[in-house]
Amino acid sequence: MSVQIHFLPDDVTIEATAGEPLLKVAARAGLSIPTGCLMGSCHACEVELEDGEIICACMSSVPADQKVMTINLFVDPTW
Repeated sequence: MSVQIHFLPDDVTIEATAGEPLLKVAARAGLSIPTGCLMGSCHACEVELEDGEIICACMSSVPADQKVMTINLFVDPTW
C-alpha cells in the first residue's frame, strides 16, 4: 500500500510503502532526521505527527492504515 508522507516544515511530500522505516523515507526525500542510539532511548529522532503525537523515528515505520501522513521535523540545536 502506498502512503503520501508530507514532511514539515520543509513542505516535502514523498510516496512511501506501508512498513517502510521513517528514517529511510526521510533520507529518500533528501531530509535528515538526527539520530543517536537508534533504539528510541535518547529521543534524538523525535518527530511530531499531525495529531500532536510525538514518536521516535528510528523505531517507527509507515503505517498501513493511512493514505496520507504528516510529520513535523523538530529543529533541536543540541543534536
